[in-house]
Amino acid sequence: QVQLEESGGGLVEAGGSLRLSCAASGRNFDDQVMAWFRQGPGKDREFVASISSSGGWTYYSDSVKGRFTISRDNAKNTAYLQMASVGSDDTGVYFCAVRSGSHYAAEARRYEHWGQGTQVTVSS
Repeated sequence: QVQLEESGGGLVEAGGSLRLSCAASGRNFDDQVMAWFRQGPGKDREFVASISSSGGWTYYSDSVKGRFTISRDNAKNTAYLQMASVGSDDTGVYFCAVRSGSHYAAEARRYEHWGQGTQVTVSS
């Protein structure tokens, strides 16, 4: 079973950048699709971005497309979310998650393992 741990969250000014990391342990995750989700104050958890096991494809929500970049380094068992041009709507707890298989999925229920989350707060 894979364990996931997010890091890199914190306070960032509007318009700034931040990079989140997701470290996997317990088993290699190079055969799993990985995704980032977030949950803002008073909001439901929402899909942010996803990347295939090899990094060959990526998908983004419309709200972050062009501003965020998802990537992974399977040799380090780590995935990343580079955030740029952040705004107040990007405030929330960011979670990484993995699922078996090779297909894209944006629904949280399709992901089998989750991290505890890291808080991102954008100040105006």
